[in-house]
Amino acid sequence: MHTFLFLLCIILALVCGTYGIAVRAIGSGTAFFAVWLVLAVFFICVSIGIHFNLWKMFPDILKKGIAIIFAGCLASFLIIEGLIISQMHVASPDNLDYLIVLGAQVYKNGPSPVLKFRLDKAYEYLSVNPETRCIVTGGQGSNEPFTEASCMADYLVKRGIDSGRIILEDKSTTTAQNLTNSMKLISADTINHAPDSNTTNTIGILTNDFHMFRAMQIARAQKIPNAYGISCGSTKVYLPNNMFREYFAEIKFLLKQLTKHFQ
Repeated sequence: MHTFLFLLCIILALVCGTYGIAVRAIGSGTAFFAVWLVLAVFFICVSIGIHFNLWKMFPDILKKGIAIIFAGCLASFLIIEGLIISQMHVASPDNLDYLIVLGAQVYKNGPSPVLKFRLDKAYEYLSVNPETRCIVTGGQGSNEPFTEASCMADYLVKRGIDSGRIILEDKSTTTAQNLTNSMKLISADTINHAPDSNTTNTIGILTNDFHMFRAMQIARAQKIPNAYGISCGSTKVYLPNNMFREYFAEIKFLLKQLTKHFQ
């Protein structure tokens, strides 16, 4: 068992380190690749501890504390990742009134791979649902040449979507702001296009598979009525990175909700 755990930690260190370097080399648009390198260092340290049998030097109460923390983290990770997977391929209804496309990184030459998946899915949906209006969301980040919303609108118009169906939300920097600002635009647009309508709009929220669960959680927290998730794919090589990142994002979201509850 001692040798098995030692070799397992060495293998995990190599896998995490190699993957982190690969994500950095390909370019993911975020600094999250560093987490994989930190994990690699962690597993190296654990393997050293196993090799020199340092675990026996710890007092029993510390051993139990570490074991409980590890078990809790592992359980939360498995539960959250399971929930993320459960929402990765949700089916959405046709003929929604509005489609909110959540923003993501843009480059000088256009949308990032993550955003392109979203836009291609939006084009597909808008093409077969001609009455659906589209909200493209996202402001301009410090490392972006222009707003995400303007890049998204240009992409869809070039693909053949009528610009009159597209509404730009170009102020937000987070998913929560994407949705909050979009709902304000939808309210104003409904007054302009259907002032006598008493029905509640049906709304699609379009994002990548790994992001779908949290996006819909935020929508529910904001009490957005008649909201439906529309999931698109993502780059497979980035999927472990994105799903691992979503774990921490979900923990952050839950802590924020808990804080609000006790305020």
